[in-house]
Amino acid sequence: MHKSVLAAGLLACGLAQAAASPKAIQLKPLGSYTSGLFGQSAAEIVAHDSASQRLFVVNAASGLIDVLDIREPSRPTLLFNLDLSAHGGAVNSVAVRDGLIAAAVENRVKTEPGRAVFLDRDGQVLASVQVGALPDMLVFTPDGKHLLVANEGEPSDDYLTDPEGSVSIVELPKDIAKLTQAQVRTADFRAFSRADLAPSVRIFGPNASVAQDLEPEYISVAHDSRTAWVTLQENNAVAVLDIKRGQFKAIHGLGLKDHSLTGNELDASDRDNQINIRNWPVLGMYQPDAIASYQYRGRTYLVTANEGDARDYPGFSEEVRLGSANYPLSPLHFPDAASLKQNANLGRLTVSTASGYNPASGYYEAIHAFGGRSFSIWSEDLTQIYDSGADFERITAAANPQFFNSDHASNSFDNRSDNKGPEPEGVTLAKLWGKTYAFIGLERIGGVMVYDISQPQAPQFVQYFNNRDFATTPGSATAGDLGPEGLMVIEAEHSPIGVPLLVVGNEVSGTTSLFRIDRQHR
Repeated sequence: MHKSVLAAGLLACGLAQAAASPKAIQLKPLGSYTSGLFGQSAAEIVAHDSASQRLFVVNAASGLIDVLDIREPSRPTLLFNLDLSAHGGAVNSVAVRDGLIAAAVENRVKTEPGRAVFLDRDGQVLASVQVGALPDMLVFTPDGKHLLVANEGEPSDDYLTDPEGSVSIVELPKDIAKLTQAQVRTADFRAFSRADLAPSVRIFGPNASVAQDLEPEYISVAHDSRTAWVTLQENNAVAVLDIKRGQFKAIHGLGLKDHSLTGNELDASDRDNQINIRNWPVLGMYQPDAIASYQYRGRTYLVTANEGDARDYPGFSEEVRLGSANYPLSPLHFPDAASLKQNANLGRLTVSTASGYNPASGYYEAIHAFGGRSFSIWSEDLTQIYDSGADFERITAAANPQFFNSDHASNSFDNRSDNKGPEPEGVTLAKLWGKTYAFIGLERIGGVMVYDISQPQAPQFVQYFNNRDFATTPGSATAGDLGPEGLMVIEAEHSPIGVPLLVVGNEVSGTTSLFRIDRQHR
């Protein structure tokens, strides 16, 4: 596995000199639509219809889909809203293909089956089918023959009801109005037992079967529409789906990121009053949210945004501060445990009680933290090819040292160092001018990381762009984008202005922003 070599020299050379490609690209802000709702998830997932030049934006605050006109992308305007409340509760995701819009709608009781609703671009409902519990993401296959829905199947807050996670495979007729429930298959995990899974696949919910414990989060589909890769975020794993057979054929644990190794440093404390990116005896669980895929020399590679996510419910929580008396460190494995537990060291770090514990000794013999604070590239069999290491914290530290690891709802220095850091959540890929680029959104401090991933073993950092105004109080109209969630690239041939655009939905600021992607000659 190759790690990034950028981090070591970035702070010394300065952020502006970090663009590595001789024909790099550059993001430039173009326009933004503001919902006026702060901290209410008013702009999450985004999808684009090129024929009408409309954006469909999930507005969880209102339970609607906002439809925006971007014929003039410098001035996106709201056309109308799509109200799907007749089909259930919150809308969680939206996808568009050839004028057909699909929306994932959860049940008002989230542990009950949700629905996939199909509409035309004007909002007329054409069909609706039942899917699994808590449909959280959906995607059309590249050949347009199927819609795949990730049914997360989260438990109830008291953890007394835990529905099975699954993926619904909807076979799409040429006339969508003729869609029936008979054309929906469910790929579940009932064929898997704990003995079938690698130890790195986390199965730990109270009294949960494997099928109940696995929680599909996000889907990427192969270019030939035969295979899909599904992130199982809380489980730190990726499942491989055979679309034709409608069955999962493998579940791969993603392993752990060793933060004691050079290149994998992190800042682990929000109480040390400094930027302190260094090595610690901590193992990070990658736990990716979004996943994307691309081809290089005839092989498929997967790209993950390693956000991290804990199970934290009134009925069960795995979160604890490392400094807690309820988290005893093994004196054999951690002879300096007393020092590690100080708040300025690792005492404030949020870690998991569900991993690293040896019941025979009564101690935690490994420290497992949430997320990788990075993005990774994997082969089809989920062998890690590349990880960005400590890049994200080093780059953001250089760009905004006074607001390093700020939260998305407050301008607070070092606030997120103890808990997943910048929290990379979304990723989208685009092939532009012969190169493949990854755009990764940082949920907490904000902004988008751009990497040239044309060579999977040797990605190059291109740009970090963050239009957040740290001089302005979050929640004000001029604060900029906060909490990027969904990202997509509109390629030049589908763009209203003939140049590629990046679209970002920001859940905290409630803004949907568009950026030009320009080619930079050097």
